[in-house]
This record gives sequence, C-alpha cells and structure tokens, in this order.
Amino acid sequence: MTPWESGAQVWSAGSAAVTLTLGTYAYGMLAPNSTLFGPVIGRGPREGKTLYLTFDDGPSPSATDRILDTLMSRGVPAGFFLLGRHVRMYPRLASRLAECRHAIGNHTQRHPKLHLRGRRFIETELLEAHASITDLVGRVPRAFRAPHGFRSPLVHAVARDLGYFVFGWTFGVWDSDRPGAEEIRRRVRRGLRPGAIILLHDGDGYAADGDRSHTAAALDGIIGDAWDQGYEFRPLEDLYPRLPGPPRPGQGIPRC
Repeated sequence: MTPWESGAQVWSAGSAAVTLTLGTYAYGMLAPNSTLFGPVIGRGPREGKTLYLTFDDGPSPSATDRILDTLMSRGVPAGFFLLGRHVRMYPRLASRLAECRHAIGNHTQRHPKLHLRGRRFIETELLEAHASITDLVGRVPRAFRAPHGFRSPLVHAVARDLGYFVFGWTFGVWDSDRPGAEEIRRRVRRGLRPGAIILLHDGDGYAADGDRSHTAAALDGIIGDAWDQGYEFRPLEDLYPRLPGPPRPGQGIPRC
C-alpha cells in the first residue's frame, strides 16, 4: 500500500466517524423522543389499551373552549402544553384550564426553536412561561415539551434544573395544517396503539389567533373511535416519574 493510499484510508475512516457523530447529534436534536441528551417521556405502557391526549400551543379562542367542553362531556382527561404569551393574552381561557384540572405543561413563552440557542435564551423562555402559567393558571407546571420537539443538551439541562419532566409524543397527525375534521379524525384512528401519547393542537405557535377549529371539531369523533377499539384515556400525570412527598397537583381531583 502506498503512503497516498494509506492516508486516503485514514481520511475516509475519519470522515465516516465525523459524519456518524454529526448524524447522531442531529437525530438527538430533532427526533422528539430521542434520549441522547436526557430522559424523554414519549409513550405510555405498551401493556393494556391506554391513550394520552395532549394539546400544544394554546390556549386560543378558536379551539380551547370547544375542546374543554368535549373533554368535559366525555369525561376524558388531557394534557395542555401552554405558551406563556397566549396564557397572558387569554386570561379567561387560562382560568378555565385551572378549573378543569387537566395536566398543564410548559411549551415556552414564545414558541422558538431551542436546539441551537444558548442557555440564557432557553432559561428565559422557560422561566417566563413558567411565571405566566403559575400566575394566571394558578398551578405549577411539571411537564415540558419543546416546540417541534427540538432539543439539545442545554435544553435538557435547563429543564432538569427547573424540575421538569421532558415530554415527546408517540404520533402527531399534522392537524396544524387544517386538513379538515374528518381527515384529522382518520389520521388519529389510523395511528392508535397501546400507550400512545397523541399530539394535537389547540393553538397556533406563530399566530395567537390561528384557527384550530378543525381539531376541536374532530375531537369528539376521535374519542368515540378510540373507545370503539377498547381504548381508555388516562391522565398525563400517570406518566410522571414517581416522586416522594404529597400527591402531585391534580391527582385524584375530578376534572370538569
């Protein structure tokens, strides 16, 4: 083997290692359930037939009230990952979320992509949202979901320091594209599987008045389809890691 051939082999091996490392890091940042940087709750138990409804980017006047009405009439719990700025814009909806006692999570203050941001920016987004939710919903959020699921080691470090459980999701249905209520319902029905955390949207991360009425209209059918297949909807708090001390907020409290 000539020196040139030997050097080419070394360069090729090094290039492959760099590519693999970058690919792994990118997967960790962009895959919503990747545990490369820290624990993520992306699914419930595979045994049995439980499901977990979650809604991102709210509250919003286009959908949150109707979604809460449907959940109340059906007696179904859900989790709401709230944007702090929307909580402050719509205090009445925030108050109603407090009364209904569904699980409440932090989804940042303004919905930025966090994976390429520095620690101070990430801390500001989470702390401002935490304050908005605590002030207006009146409950301390324990769950955090990053916008788009994009994360980094710094995102996990800040979430851990603030005492949050980081959530991903099992499947989403692109309801934010507003494909129509029946199409949203069909996509959810197709994706049902034991332990699934279902990602839906009751708000628009980039427009406070964005229309999420299609999702609200689909919800009753989504619940009925799941029940027809023998599924049960469970509180998101069931997936929180067990901690010592008194019960977590919302445990054992009837939901509106």
